[in-house]
Amino acid sequence: MPERSFFIKGHQFPVCARCTGFYTGLLVFLIWNCFFELHHDINTLLISMILMIPVAIDGFTQYFGPRESTNTIRFITGFIGGIGLIIFLKIIIRGVFNVLL
Repeated sequence: MPERSFFIKGHQFPVCARCTGFYTGLLVFLIWNCFFELHHDINTLLISMILMIPVAIDGFTQYFGPRESTNTIRFITGFIGGIGLIIFLKIIIRGVFNVLL
């Protein structure tokens, strides 16, 4: 929907504001992770899940109607959720490969 997407010079982004935040968060974390090591423990896994809560709250409260989200809120919660998601996936994938190897 155009009202849920960003525009630059009259051109609509191919994804919504929330997904733009997710992709930006993923990219920022991947760049950050090139320079800093992330500890893979249960606390980091818990933090990654906590980081995904704001995007879930924003999405569900908007979907079920108590309020309408803005593109800024969608982007910010998507950004935070994207960081949480990539940390979660990194821990899970690393754990799977350690079990398989």
